[in-house]
Amino acid sequence: MSTTLPNAQTTTSEPRFTGLAEAARALQPRTVALRRQVHRHPEQGLDLPATQAAILHALSGLPLEITTGRSTSSVVAVLRGAQPGPSVLLRADMDALPLQEDTGLPYASEVDGSMHACGHDTHVAMLASAARLLSSRREALAGQVVFMFQPGEEGQHGAKYMLDEGVLEAAGAPVERAFALHITSTLQSGVVVSRPGPTMASADTFHVTFTGRGGHGGMPHDALDPIPAAAALVGALQTLVARRVSVHHPAVVTVGHIKAGTTTNIIPETALVEGTIRTLSEETRAFVKRELPKVAEHVAAAHGCRARVEIVPGYPVTVNDAEVGLHVGEVTAAALGSRWSAPMDDPLMGAEDFSYVLQRVPGAIAFLGACPRGVDLAHAEPNHSNRVLFDEAAMEHGVVVYTAFALDALR
Repeated sequence: MSTTLPNAQTTTSEPRFTGLAEAARALQPRTVALRRQVHRHPEQGLDLPATQAAILHALSGLPLEITTGRSTSSVVAVLRGAQPGPSVLLRADMDALPLQEDTGLPYASEVDGSMHACGHDTHVAMLASAARLLSSRREALAGQVVFMFQPGEEGQHGAKYMLDEGVLEAAGAPVERAFALHITSTLQSGVVVSRPGPTMASADTFHVTFTGRGGHGGMPHDALDPIPAAAALVGALQTLVARRVSVHHPAVVTVGHIKAGTTTNIIPETALVEGTIRTLSEETRAFVKRELPKVAEHVAAAHGCRARVEIVPGYPVTVNDAEVGLHVGEVTAAALGSRWSAPMDDPLMGAEDFSYVLQRVPGAIAFLGACPRGVDLAHAEPNHSNRVLFDEAAMEHGVVVYTAFALDALR
C-alpha cells in the first residue's frame, strides 16, 4: 500500500505554511511506523497502557510538558511557543473496537476480538507527527499547543474524563480554539471536509422491557403475550419520528435488538426491545427522550402489558463553531491547495465525544478522506467494518492540517 499521495501540492502562497507538506512527507515513515505499531496492538476503553507507552515514546525528546491521566490512560502534552499568547487544543482519540480483524494486512491486529476499525490508530500517529513538526516551528507560535491523546471515545466518554482532569487548563492559558480530525475510508484520499454547525449526532440508547404473563403457545388466551407489544413498538417509534418530529430537525430511532422467548411453543413473560436515538439538535433530542417512554407505555397498555423504559444518555450533538467550521476549509486550502479542501454537505448521524470539548471551546472536527487506491468510493468498506482499509498516504495531509490549524491560531 502506497504511503505517499500523488500530485500533492508542496508549495503554498501562505508564508507560515511554507514547507509543511514537504516536512510532513519527510515524517511519513515515522507516522506510518507508529500507526502500524498501534494497529497491531489495539486496546479498548479507558485503560490503554500499551498505546499510552507508544505515544510517550513517540513524543520523547521533544520540548513538551507531558502529563498522563489519573483515571484513564490519557496523555496531555503542552508545547510552549516563543511568544506568550492563548492556547489551542489538538485532539486524537486512541481506543479500538471489539471486532475481529479480517483485512489480511501484514500489520493486522494481533489481539483477538480487538481492531482499530475506526482509524484511531491513524489519529494517534498524525497528532504525534504534528507535535514533532510544531516543535520544530515553536518560534512561529505566540501561545501554547495542547496535544490531547484521548482514550475511551467508543462509548466510554473519555473526553469528559480529560475535561474533568483539566485538559483545558493544562497550559495555564485559556484554550481559545480546539480541533480534531477523523479519518474515513469513504472519501477521496487526502481530501479534508468540514462544515459549520451540527456535524455529528447525539447518541442515546433505549431499553424497553414489556412484561406480560407466560403460557403455552397453543393457548395464547390463557397468557398475556408481550411479543406483539414489542413488535408494535417498532412501528410506533417510526411513526413518532415521521409524524411528530420536524423534518427540519431530523431524528433517527433505530431498534437494533429484540429478545424474547426460548422456543416455538412457549409464550414468554417478557420481551426486550433496545435501540439508539440520534438527533442533530438538543431540542429534538430532549423531545424524543421525553416522548419515547410515553409511546412504549401506551403500546404496552394497548396490549395489556406493562412497560419499563430506560434511556441511557450518550454523547451530545457535535456542533462545530460557525466561524471555525468554515475556517478549517480555508486553512486546509492555504496549506495544501484548494483541491484538497471541500465543504461537508450533510452532518453524519454517527456520534463523537469531542462534542464535550466543543461545548466548552469554539472549535471544529473535520474529516480526512482515506479511501484505498483503486477502490471505488461507493464500494469502500466503511469505518467500523472488520475489513476496513485506510490509505496511509492520507496521513501526510492530516499532519499538515493539524499543524496548520495551530500555526494559524497562534500566529
